[in-house]
Amino acid sequence: MWALVEDNSITKIFNSAKSLVIDDVQYPSNIFQLWSAEDLADVGLYPVSIDETNKKDTEYYNNTEITYAYSSGAVTGTYGSATAKSLDNILFTAQDETDGLGTEGEVEKYGLKHWHKQKINDYARNLLEDTDWMVIRAADGGTAVPSNVATYRAAVRTKANEHTTAIDAASDVDALAALEYDWPTLGS
Repeated sequence: MWALVEDNSITKIFNSAKSLVIDDVQYPSNIFQLWSAEDLADVGLYPVSIDETNKKDTEYYNNTEITYAYSSGAVTGTYGSATAKSLDNILFTAQDETDGLGTEGEVEKYGLKHWHKQKINDYARNLLEDTDWMVIRAADGGTAVPSNVATYRAAVRTKANEHTTAIDAASDVDALAALEYDWPTLGS
């Protein structure tokens, strides 16, 4: 990533090498690979260094746009303070309903807890899927489900419940992000 600096001010950011015109001179895209940093600086092109100090995990936070600054022959891009995403579902309000945006009390946007519980339930379903046929066979009057399989299936359901309870108990985004999930395995 490079920045074009003119009169000590950033006028353009380039995410990739491309041909460009500076002061009525056409430059090919390969100058970014062939020229030295000094040669690029002579025409006002500087590599951009990104400061990710304030950048947070996008699964849990909304990061700000990067702001760019030029100082002492260097260009730096910096993130502002990240904002935590909502843990809980956001519901339509009475005003939203009045404005025709949705029905009051219905979900406008699902929160992080909803999506994490959805992942837990999907994962549990995937774990149980391989042995579902045994349960169906037993229900149809066939061979009973082996005890180790029945124990495993109960353990998966128990773990899914424990994990969703832990998700509900998370008090903030960082507590939710710190949760670790362990799952039983099917022994022989």
